[in-house]
Amino acid sequence: MKIVVMTDVHANLPALQAALDAINKEGYDLLFHTGDVVGIGPYPAECIELLLATPNTRFIMGNHDEIFARGLPRQLPNWMSNSEVEHERWTQTKVGEQLKATVGRWPYLLESNFEGVHVLFLHYGLDKNSQDFAPAVKNPTPAQLDELFTPGLANLVFHGHTHPFIDVQGRARYINPGSLGCQASAIARYTVAEFNTQGYDIRHNSVPYEDEALFRAFEERNVPDRHYIYQAFFGGRRS
Repeated sequence: MKIVVMTDVHANLPALQAALDAINKEGYDLLFHTGDVVGIGPYPAECIELLLATPNTRFIMGNHDEIFARGLPRQLPNWMSNSEVEHERWTQTKVGEQLKATVGRWPYLLESNFEGVHVLFLHYGLDKNSQDFAPAVKNPTPAQLDELFTPGLANLVFHGHTHPFIDVQGRARYINPGSLGCQASAIARYTVAEFNTQGYDIRHNSVPYEDEALFRAFEERNVPDRHYIYQAFFGGRRS
């Protein structure tokens, strides 16, 4: 069994296309996206449609996916700025109601067993109701990841949400492939896992992409808060 795990595409179509080109050439059995197809980038509808058209793809609900599908909460959290509210509303206007309903059905957690290896897929740590995300932890220790994900019998936990790459061994092995769509350089990251009767093998991959069309779309589509986004999520490659 060969799976591919990617996360946090964040409406970056050129990065997604580059990754899928490489993935399709290599081949796979299942592809998992662990949340946040939308949010931040200028291509929300196009990224959802491309992943939905990609064979054998499984989806996990991310926090931006959740806001897109279900709307902004009535009581806005203190950390959500006016510009972020505007950006989330912009995303909702760019994607039709049918796709909104599709995203709304994505689960918060998937469990699989590949050749005796118990694997969890989720966007990030969840509360007791399994529908609210825990606060993000920067540079987490194994003990913090154990507490966040409470892996139980899981051997592998794939997640996203925090954009840097993580591969840490605690009670389980915790892997965040790193955001596919939001990096300081124009690379798209993803992880390949191959399972057999002897265990499993992990490979962390990245492919370059041309980002000119990405930043042109930010400007042409008048994406709210884009100048902050360039600094916070793309390493200041554009101003």
